[in-house]
Amino acid sequence: MTTSTTLKPFTLGDAGGAEYRFPSGRPALLCFVKEDCPTCGLSMPLIEAAHRAFGGAVDVWAIGQDTPGNAVLVERHGLTVPMLDDDALGVSFAYDLDTVPSVFLVDGEGNELRSFIGFGRDDWRTLIDELGSMTGLDVPSIDWGEYPESRPGCGSRSVEPVIAERLAAESEGSPLRARKIEIASGDDEHEFLFDQGLTDGLPAVPPTPERVLRMLGGTKRDAQEVVAIVPPNLAPATVEKVAINAVMAGCKPEYLPVVLTAVEAMCTDEFNIHGVSATTMGASPAMVVNGPIRERIGMNSRLGAMGAGNRANATIGRAIRFVLRNVGGAKSGGTERSTLASPSKFTLSFAEWEERSPWNPYHVDHGFEPEDSVVTLFAATGGPTMVVDQTSRSARQMGGSIGMVMEGIAHPRSRGPQDTLLVLCPEHLDTITRDGWTKQQLLDRIQEVSAKPLRELLADEESGVGIPPERFGADGPTEEQLNQLMPKFASTDNIHLVVAGSDAGKFSSVFQGWATGPRGSMVVSRKIEEA
Repeated sequence: MTTSTTLKPFTLGDAGGAEYRFPSGRPALLCFVKEDCPTCGLSMPLIEAAHRAFGGAVDVWAIGQDTPGNAVLVERHGLTVPMLDDDALGVSFAYDLDTVPSVFLVDGEGNELRSFIGFGRDDWRTLIDELGSMTGLDVPSIDWGEYPESRPGCGSRSVEPVIAERLAAESEGSPLRARKIEIASGDDEHEFLFDQGLTDGLPAVPPTPERVLRMLGGTKRDAQEVVAIVPPNLAPATVEKVAINAVMAGCKPEYLPVVLTAVEAMCTDEFNIHGVSATTMGASPAMVVNGPIRERIGMNSRLGAMGAGNRANATIGRAIRFVLRNVGGAKSGGTERSTLASPSKFTLSFAEWEERSPWNPYHVDHGFEPEDSVVTLFAATGGPTMVVDQTSRSARQMGGSIGMVMEGIAHPRSRGPQDTLLVLCPEHLDTITRDGWTKQQLLDRIQEVSAKPLRELLADEESGVGIPPERFGADGPTEEQLNQLMPKFASTDNIHLVVAGSDAGKFSSVFQGWATGPRGSMVVSRKIEEA
């Protein structure tokens, strides 16, 4: 087959240190091979025969993909043909090889005259004859009857997983633009990440080019698209930078759309991640995921949903914390000033068990379609408060128990626009829905039980926390005012309810929110745009 393709120039060496440059000004026969390919082994005697017959006039080169020095092939076949080392696979990648052997006959300027892949007896016979005509040298005597008509080749090492991604990362036109950090060969890469302050105190996965490219395969978004401006440094987080931190957190590529959407939500003015991370109260993003993507990427919404053991839950939450830390610069002791902080500073991400509840899932109640995949971020302070109720048998009793626990959020005397995240376990859910209650009836019951008369909420000698009596004037509140009931929450809209957890165990959880509203943080939900 005659073509006008010009092959890319290269320089390779052999095991003895000699250097070979292509094109050399002479015609060349380039044969790409690897040692564990039977079809390459079948071709080697013909490559050697071509070298012996025409090597004085043509550069006949075997280009091996193995290390060290392709010695196995040389020894196995007693080769004298120059065996060039392409163990780094740069030339194989540049030539876009997917199969070996791949054979190219080119002229002195590198223009392709003939090529084929695998083994074809007629291909080789035609090639040998053409070399004879080209050089005027005698064609070697070959018993073609000893060779099969054809044999398929083997996969080039340049297309193997991980290797292909490394080659793409190193090639011209790579989507990667982040600064590369070179470390000494004797350095421990994990310790290096610790030393550079790039981790959260736990080991992180080194973000090598091939790992980042593999991660970028989880989205169709351009690697240099800016996802968000991340406080406190107001640094642009590109898709690439988010992918780097997702690698470090241990994410799989299929998690990346969730991480990207969460970063977008986290960096909105409404969520106010600068305030969330800087407050001495110790707030951190809690992430709830809804929709079909939960099952597709294997998120846990059931047994141990908020604990250890599930890769998606653990690493997705950790990834957005890494973006905040490594891109935005929010590090403990710097702008992050939590008095005590909490384990949620590492990660807090889980899915709602939508199918377990007769009620609408959280995202549907907030304007999304059931088939939408949605991330919701809530500014949680500290770990959850557990609602332990193993004896209530009616919806009214269960709602009362939950309300009593929620009354203590922040402080039993605190009142006002205080968001809270209620994670209702299935057994508690069953007790409530058995009586036919709706979600709104439960929320109303929580408000009813947690409401208290003003007289119980005033700051006094027992506790300085509470409503200052002087707010009502020099004489304090009237008797009528003292008897007035004050709800715990400004509205039932401040109670964000999702269902998760094991079928067995009557233990729900409540997460206290940070300052709620425009001056603090507002709950933010975003639809996930999947690849």
